[in-house]
Amino acid sequence: MAQANYTGSCQCGAVRFEVDVDLDGAVTCNCSRCRRLGSVLAFTTPENFVLMAGADATSSYRFNHHVIDHRFCNTCGIQSYALGQTPDGQEMVAINANCLDGIDPRALTAHHFDGASL
Repeated sequence: MAQANYTGSCQCGAVRFEVDVDLDGAVTCNCSRCRRLGSVLAFTTPENFVLMAGADATSSYRFNHHVIDHRFCNTCGIQSYALGQTPDGQEMVAINANCLDGIDPRALTAHHFDGASL
């Protein structure tokens, strides 16, 4: 699967986005947050992410090193994306593949990241 264009949203639709992302690099993580959310994450650059609705409908949550801005819908509570930086300082957007239209994230071959060890 190569980089492709997808649409996605939170459960109630208040937060909607369009993204170009390669799902071949999908990641699961066992940190205290991702484990509880069941996220399957795919990463892209801010240039490939367009928030179509919901800029004023989200809240932010930061934990641990406070590097990642986890954005979640104020109405339904779903975290569909997060903003942050790669380890080398590049801006990135983490997309929760569970929120992509027409994608079964459990069918992806996701790589595991041991975030619990950080």
